[in-house]
Amino acid sequence: MKKRRVFWIIAALILAALTVAGIKAYQMWYDRKVPNFEGQTDLYVYPWMDAQSIRDSILAGGQVRKPASLKRVFQKLENPRVGHYRIDPTCTSIYVKRMLEKGWQTPVNLTLSGSIRTPGVLARKIGAQMLVDSAEVASFIFCEDSIINYGVNKALLFTMVIPDTYQMVWTASVREIFDRFAKERDAWWTPERMDAAHAQGMTPVDVATLASIVDGESKYVPEQPTIAGVYLNRLRTGMKLQADPTVAFCFDYEPRRILRAHLEVDSPYNTYKYFGLPPGPISCPPKTCLEAVLHPESHNYLYFCADPSFNGSHRFAATYAEHLANARAFQKALTQRQRNQ
Repeated sequence: MKKRRVFWIIAALILAALTVAGIKAYQMWYDRKVPNFEGQTDLYVYPWMDAQSIRDSILAGGQVRKPASLKRVFQKLENPRVGHYRIDPTCTSIYVKRMLEKGWQTPVNLTLSGSIRTPGVLARKIGAQMLVDSAEVASFIFCEDSIINYGVNKALLFTMVIPDTYQMVWTASVREIFDRFAKERDAWWTPERMDAAHAQGMTPVDVATLASIVDGESKYVPEQPTIAGVYLNRLRTGMKLQADPTVAFCFDYEPRRILRAHLEVDSPYNTYKYFGLPPGPISCPPKTCLEAVLHPESHNYLYFCADPSFNGSHRFAATYAEHLANARAFQKALTQRQRNQ
């Protein structure tokens, strides 16, 4: 009887051990081989985060099939790397652990769009999308020793930054970000575009400078080549550009309207006072405006003013008399609009 009891105790212990071993084996198999996530999760790991906070961040997304698997694996997570990681339905718990330890980042999109009229705005746009702080970006921009390596100074900064969507790792340094801008600028200026610039009697800096003025005048893409043609006609006939956006630049874009008093500001950027192009771009010109300068509309217009319909377009004129008539029509419509408000 005693022997039988010992037998069953031993058998029970063996069975328990086999059960535990089976559970452990299943867990190891699941952690390594079975995808443990539903949907897609974009995980941002900051310098202050440890294994537990990273795990909690993933679990908070509600995309984990078996939280216990993730918790098991993350008990052994060592030295997670800062970065942006994309977890998708093909990932196992072990793969996510390795991804964090090895720093297998998924690139992010750094999108430069909208009005970028000052270096500060550029710094904030970068800082809002990348790990680097906007103050760090601004410090880099305003350091002549930093940007001189790209063949530019502060006045020519916007000749090297072309608004676009750039894919790069979230942890990229400021220098790496600007290295990418310079690389894309050089790639954008193909031999064909260089020939187009030369055909207009311009350098890439000239093109970017005039394109920034066109951008300041109109966001309506279809008429940007027409506006570029107006300014090129003025340059070729020896007229001053008389571009309001350049005057606004002199006052850090603070005036809502350009008044006569503003036109008296003594600045090389004041195209009402000085002939030719200003020293550099007054904003970061988009590709549509760069292309508009490279391929302007051929016409004899020298003037333009806002359309009385207030649809964002302009009316163009070859003579000053025609321009005055267009200006009067706009002023009349503006006065009537203000009365109705």
